[in-house]
Amino acid sequence: MDRVILHCDLNNFFASVTLLSCETLKNLPVAVGGSKENRHGIILAKNEIAKKFGVKTAEPIHEAVSKCPDLVILKPNYKEYNLYSEKARNIYRRYTDLIEPFGIDECWLDVTGSRLLFGDGETIAQRIRKEIKTELGITVSVGVSFNKIFAKLGSDYKKPDAVTVISRENFKDIVWPMPVSDLLFVGKQTATRLAGCGIFTIGDLAAADERTLVRMLGKNGREIKNYAMGLDDSPVQSDNAQGVPKSVGRSVTLPQDVTTPEEVWRVFLDLAEDIAGTLKDNNLAANGIAVHTRTNTLEVKEFSFSFSTPTAVAMTLAKRGMEIFEKNYFWHLPLRSVGIRAIHLVPLETATQCDMFGEWEEVKKTEEIDKKVYNIRKKFGDASIVRGTILNTHTENKKKQN
Repeated sequence: MDRVILHCDLNNFFASVTLLSCETLKNLPVAVGGSKENRHGIILAKNEIAKKFGVKTAEPIHEAVSKCPDLVILKPNYKEYNLYSEKARNIYRRYTDLIEPFGIDECWLDVTGSRLLFGDGETIAQRIRKEIKTELGITVSVGVSFNKIFAKLGSDYKKPDAVTVISRENFKDIVWPMPVSDLLFVGKQTATRLAGCGIFTIGDLAAADERTLVRMLGKNGREIKNYAMGLDDSPVQSDNAQGVPKSVGRSVTLPQDVTTPEEVWRVFLDLAEDIAGTLKDNNLAANGIAVHTRTNTLEVKEFSFSFSTPTAVAMTLAKRGMEIFEKNYFWHLPLRSVGIRAIHLVPLETATQCDMFGEWEEVKKTEEIDKKVYNIRKKFGDASIVRGTILNTHTENKKKQN
């Protein structure tokens, strides 16, 4: 029997919540952006009316105003955003306790066991949509499907205030014509490489030769092809799961704002080393990764995803975190703080140490190196062996501070 997975995406979340306290502006084009001085003139969010004028998130304010001269720009209110995010999750909890956040405004829900009480997936989705609108005064788009990947595509398919069902019967008609970049974990670089092989849509990816994809992308090639074909069995896991610690995470406030993926990668690798050591100390492996970002204007976001291949290897944790980061962060502002967190932990001995980012031989080699580094540090201390990439980063930071 198929699972029933929902993906709930609160529409234009920042702008929608901000407008709740500004009722007189609800029929006007509105954006959230703060002051030009403090926000560098960047649009952080916009309502549907502003969107119709072509206003885009992350574009400079002066460009947005040139498209829409009557655009009203309001300051963000992060306390309210967190409050309404939790209110939405309280509504989701009426239907299931299997709720996995994906940022402040998105969640997956597994409602497979709720159907006898509340009806089929579409019925539950419609109830949630109506309750969010009636009780909170904002709207949500809900994707309904038999796996997490397609449920997220469903919530993106029709907005705002909509429910889209992607079933085994219709997914080829709905999903396959979409650009391959819409698929979760197909980042910009991967999409560019796929385009070089004539793969532009999700349907193209589903039809592509698996051996070619593996040669080009490693095990990630097989993984995303499976996603395109609807073969995703990753679980929706609540942070309230009992029996093991919820997570192991590390974050850092950087000595100066970072503006490039290369800088973020070096930080992730540094943090992952510490996380991997803690996991091994507790005989645990991670079934998922969460990524935390805080911009130089204190805008906070968190993105997470579960995997079917648990790991306690630092390089793998960093790579998986970077994949999620590149899929979700678009450099509308420099970053002041970043972090990664190992989630959905399982006993290490039950984990299949398999990395979807590389060939099996390379994975085994990486695991052996990781174990040796761990043993050296346990015997001689954390500073006894340091990756060259991380050492270079520390040296650069000292130079900048001086």
